Amino acid sequence: MVIDDDRLLCDTVRHGLDGQGVQVLTAHSGAEGLRLCAQRTVDVVLLDQKLPDGDGIRFCQPLLEHNESIKIIFITAYPSFENAVQAIKVGAYDYLSKPFALGELNLAVRQALRTLDLEHVAQVQHFQRRRESDRAVLVGRLPEVRRLVALAAANAAPVLITGETGTGKTLVAKAIHFQGQGADKAFIAVNCAAIPENLMEAELFGYEKGAFTGAAATVKGLFEMADGGTLFLDEIGEMPPHLQSKLLGALDDQQIRRLGGRTLNPVHARIITATNADLAAAVRERRFREDLYYRLGVMHIPLPPLRERLEDLPELCRSFLSQITPDQPVRLAIEEIEALRAYPWPGNVRELRNILERSVLVRASTAIQPSCLLGTAICNQTPINRANAAISIPRTLEQVEREHILATLRHFNGNQTHAAKALGISRSTLVRKLKCLGLNGTAP
Repeated sequence: MVIDDDRLLCDTVRHGLDGQGVQVLTAHSGAEGLRLCAQRTVDVVLLDQKLPDGDGIRFCQPLLEHNESIKIIFITAYPSFENAVQAIKVGAYDYLSKPFALGELNLAVRQALRTLDLEHVAQVQHFQRRRESDRAVLVGRLPEVRRLVALAAANAAPVLITGETGTGKTLVAKAIHFQGQGADKAFIAVNCAAIPENLMEAELFGYEKGAFTGAAATVKGLFEMADGGTLFLDEIGEMPPHLQSKLLGALDDQQIRRLGGRTLNPVHARIITATNADLAAAVRERRFREDLYYRLGVMHIPLPPLRERLEDLPELCRSFLSQITPDQPVRLAIEEIEALRAYPWPGNVRELRNILERSVLVRASTAIQPSCLLGTAICNQTPINRANAAISIPRTLEQVEREHILATLRHFNGNQTHAAKALGISRSTLVRKLKCLGLNGTAP
């Protein structure tokens, strides 16, 4: 928006910027400009210093009250150092002297819009960090894990997190980061097993222009991107041996050299690593450097599998369901909790969330029945029955199918529609199978 009593200047600016994807509004007094700003969202204001209803500077603060991110560019026919300083003090973004070329004005407007875009990106990143911080909360008792997380967050020593797949190693790494001093900095996670070996060095340490074919520009690596924050290296046991020594050097010297570079760049990123493998065995087999193993494990946090913390199942279920359906509360019966306790959970906490999410998707009412998605090993079987089944004589496929259908029908009190949905077949297919197996469709 242009606020100037010179109508010719307003028309010139509008015609000069209209064809460049910028919509231009005009006002010929400060009061009219304030009224338009209250009605429309304005990004940039060209504000004349001398207006019919007062000095332009006194309208700066009211404009910012309408939109605190607005960029004000003062324009004046009486340029002076004092005027420029006063304009900046009251919140101006830039200062132009009349007469100015359209190219000069266009550059000033583009820079103001570019600054707005960067501020928007920063706001989005801040929101994402705050959301990640809110979610990086350990659920359940885990007193020893909580103690170690608090201890790790209080210093910058490397941390090694171990545990089976799906136990929540990434969550623990985020909890350490967001409880530490660098919580407002970047948290960058990378899975070492997911990056091709020939690209891993460039990803971690960056590269200079011309370092290899296709390196058209200098690119920072993940170490530099995480400077001041946290670099989380998951599946660290999959790191190639030739990169292990370079990682050790980066940890010891707190500086890295990009591919094709000659200078050392300082980095101060906290390093957190995780693995589900036995690194001690890998050291004995000479697949992992012993010195790197001890350097990464200054602090070691082992995570227990879900089967060893079944007392946390109710709280974990409540937490996951509040995330999956925040606006549609669902009901999980006590019987379902007890049935879930009987399952061995090979996929740990990740499997639990997956089962709960699937049960929400296929539910027929506000009550969910996740236990039926775990198969025959869980539906209506007690731990004693499962133990007996494990040592029983092998059964035919027809017997297994018959027992599974009966168990599912019992669980749904003979409701064929719900049983068919849980079995993953149509109701007509279920009816046909019941006839073939000599069943009447109801649980005995």
